Amino acid sequence: MLVTDLDGTLLGGSPESRRQLYGWLADQRQEVLHIFCTGRDRRAVRAMLDGGVQPPPPAPHLVIGDVGCTVACGLSLETVPMAVDPIEAQWKVVAPLVDGCLDGVAGLKPQAQPPERRYAFNYEPETFDPSILASLESLGVDCLLSDNQFLDLLPAGVNKGSTLIRLLQLLDLPPERVVTAGDTLNDLSMFETGLKGVMVGNAEPKLRALHPELKNIYLAQDHGCAGIIEGLRHFGMVAPD
Repeated sequence: MLVTDLDGTLLGGSPESRRQLYGWLADQRQEVLHIFCTGRDRRAVRAMLDGGVQPPPPAPHLVIGDVGCTVACGLSLETVPMAVDPIEAQWKVVAPLVDGCLDGVAGLKPQAQPPERRYAFNYEPETFDPSILASLESLGVDCLLSDNQFLDLLPAGVNKGSTLIRLLQLLDLPPERVVTAGDTLNDLSMFETGLKGVMVGNAEPKLRALHPELKNIYLAQDHGCAGIIEGLRHFGMVAPD
């Protein structure tokens, strides 16, 4: 199983390396289970698969979206109830408690499209004061800053890593055959699961600084798709030639 972030990871690297990995994933569809694990919501994933990027990657088997708050089928993008319903129930409890708490905060702007089961913002590092987030976490949310521009308010304990582990359990899939890949701090929870992971060469500096502390994580030299291929080879997994 290959579990990849999108922006900067599966959508990163040279056009040549992207075509190489995408072609391999299409050819290996019956052998390699591919999961998108992204901060994008389902609408953004659909737009990307419909030609929003060139070359477009092949559709995955499953999508973990909204930084772990959504699980969907890769082709239809319909949600998977057994994975999503517990997160939905948790969010319904905490969302009213934090709704509006960050209105008017300097350096913070809600993202244009309201996401599912989370609140999402863009922030300006020069003007946003992250110390105000501590009071929100006591209300039952986790506050996640990533890529020096994104802020997500998530149901406490829900993230890319926790949802991935829950999905492996639901599908009874062997964790030793899983490789994850990412490039920003919202991928840290995947790298903290103990699963094999590839930190691509263009990873944000704050994530790279944590690499020595992370078990089973390979820091690639190459960027984006080339870094994923490099990591697969490092772990002795099947990989593009």
